[in-house]
Amino acid sequence: MSDQPLRQLADAPDTPFDVSLRPPVFSEFTGQAKVCEQLNIMVEAAKQRGDVLEHILLSGPPGLGKTTLAHIVANAMGVAIKNTSGPTIEKAGDLAGLLTTLERGDVLFIDEIHALSRVIEEYLYPAMEDYKLDIIIDQGPNARSVRLNLPKFTLIGATTRAGMISAPLRSRFGLPLRLDYYTADQLQSIILRSAGLMSVEIDEPGALEIAARSRGTPRIANNLLRWTRDFAQVRAGSKITRDVADAALGMRDIDSEGLDETDKRILEALVHKFAGGPVGLSSLAVAIGEDAGTLEDVNEPYLIMQGYLKRTPQGRVAMPSTYKKLGVAPPDRAGELFA
Repeated sequence: MSDQPLRQLADAPDTPFDVSLRPPVFSEFTGQAKVCEQLNIMVEAAKQRGDVLEHILLSGPPGLGKTTLAHIVANAMGVAIKNTSGPTIEKAGDLAGLLTTLERGDVLFIDEIHALSRVIEEYLYPAMEDYKLDIIIDQGPNARSVRLNLPKFTLIGATTRAGMISAPLRSRFGLPLRLDYYTADQLQSIILRSAGLMSVEIDEPGALEIAARSRGTPRIANNLLRWTRDFAQVRAGSKITRDVADAALGMRDIDSEGLDETDKRILEALVHKFAGGPVGLSSLAVAIGEDAGTLEDVNEPYLIMQGYLKRTPQGRVAMPSTYKKLGVAPPDRAGELFA
């Protein structure tokens, strides 16, 4: 395998420390078994044919490994990968600059691809289908169209908001895949691997304690591992056990189910200030002093997944688990709310 993808991996827009925790091959990637199996089949088939991969769309919540999988695919194919994100491609010239530097088989990875403007999408369609790019030069009477022939490349798009991708763009991806949250056991394996790379002494119960509070997300698991490492280094002789992990995460106000201070404030406001709901997102955000977009994208998905919150056409409603967690009796109209 060429060392070019490894150089590209080192050039990715992350710190070297972050990159070192990313598994470079499928065999080291934990979780997402169905996704990895499909990607593996596509890679092996393309290599056997000497062909270029189909375009791939990876969707799912943040921190589940979309960027990592894009780099693994590029490494498996032995090609270079160029990284960018949807919001940074503002003009056709930006897109042309990215596409014309690719060689045959290279991967263009566009993170948050749903944020591409409609104009850029229109330029991208012929590039994806026919490997041609038509751009307009100058304006007014001097305007002219220039066609650029592109090498056959693979576009890997990643998005946390699959519903915001237009149907024409979605249909041009040969393999759309969705990543799901991880189990505690899978996160434990990831934490143990990361701890080994970081030369951190940790036992399995300590890793499981961190995993259980990581909201099903490897990125959060690694962040909590770093914090727990620092805590253990200063307070516990540099070894992470279950008790050390519990104390470290307790200091961060992260409880045994992974709920942090903001999550708890959401639930408390919903129950104590709005009688369990229904309440609109903007009102709930104002009540706790947070941005509505942050609540919707960061906090709500996990609270809904854990059964604490329900979205209804009328607004957000507290579920029975919320009252149980807060030690509060549900209102008499609970049957109507939970229906």
